[in-house]
Amino acid sequence: MASAALKTALINVRVFDGQRLTDPTTVVIDGSTIGTDAGGARTLDAGGAVLLPGLIDAHVHLHGPDFLDQLAAWGVTTGLDMANSPEQLASLRHVPGTTSIRSAGTPVIGPGGPHSRFLAEDAVIRDAAHADRYVADRIAAGSDYLKIILEAPGEGGPEAAAATALVAAAHARGIRVIAHASSHGAFTMALDAGADIVTHIPLGTPLDPAAVERMSSQGHISVPTLTMMEGIATARGEEKAFAGSMASVAALHRAGVPILAGTDANAQPGVPFQVPHGTSLHHELELLVTAGLTPAEALRAATSLPARHFGLTDRGAIAPGLRADLVLVEGDPLADIRATRALTRVWCGGIEHPVADA
Repeated sequence: MASAALKTALINVRVFDGQRLTDPTTVVIDGSTIGTDAGGARTLDAGGAVLLPGLIDAHVHLHGPDFLDQLAAWGVTTGLDMANSPEQLASLRHVPGTTSIRSAGTPVIGPGGPHSRFLAEDAVIRDAAHADRYVADRIAAGSDYLKIILEAPGEGGPEAAAATALVAAAHARGIRVIAHASSHGAFTMALDAGADIVTHIPLGTPLDPAAVERMSSQGHISVPTLTMMEGIATARGEEKAFAGSMASVAALHRAGVPILAGTDANAQPGVPFQVPHGTSLHHELELLVTAGLTPAEALRAATSLPARHFGLTDRGAIAPGLRADLVLVEGDPLADIRATRALTRVWCGGIEHPVADA
């Protein structure tokens, strides 16, 4: 169980400020937020350890409250859920002392394709004229953003006109659109429709330079879920196909496309690969570094960047007034990104949560 919130002054701690590590300093946890006054606080000497903002996994699937604790135990203090029922969301929101979430709720799918096996008929869009109603229904059910599951043309996903209408309807109501696009054809549809965030990256042939340029010039965001793509390739015995995904991420990074760390963590029977919750985000960071991001860029991909691009203005950095989502690690993750696995303490909204056994 998480321990109760206390006013705590972390002394002798090096803080990741988004670019580098500070000299040893003091950070005050005052209730659920980061404070400035250490008066009356219990003192915790960090001994020069590194304090990171709570990590954000920009693509998870949650199947119940227990999965929140699995995330928190690995320092993932925010989970961006990509599919859930309105009924399930009620049990996942606002649980103190563990990972907090935002969710797409029920995603929108077409009448065919692999995802039609997992979602009910009310997830299907058949006509662009229904787009505004679909978006209104999702918002009324509690969705924080809209997710559209795209397939290559002719493979059962929403038609191009419907996808474009859904994006327009969502933007008119002020919410972001995340497009699932795991194939080249779906990726092009996501760009044509104007989705804000494209999740997954195709296996095999790297993205065409024109697609990379469009991602950059049109302001799209990438959540490549390399951990999932690697798992699928391995399960199929197509390890070389994953090299194409890595090359695509490297190209997006060189083009200046913002890349967010997301894993597609799930425990769904029948999916191509079950990605473990929590620990997988650390593997994702390692893959991002292998793809060409610096360790500092990889850390931003799991902290300030998802906070910015998902509109989470109360987290993603360590500064007074922000939510006290914090991760204390041994070692220097800017020298070796694998140091993020060496967790010693985690706070979710100022409440300390037990850490996983590494």
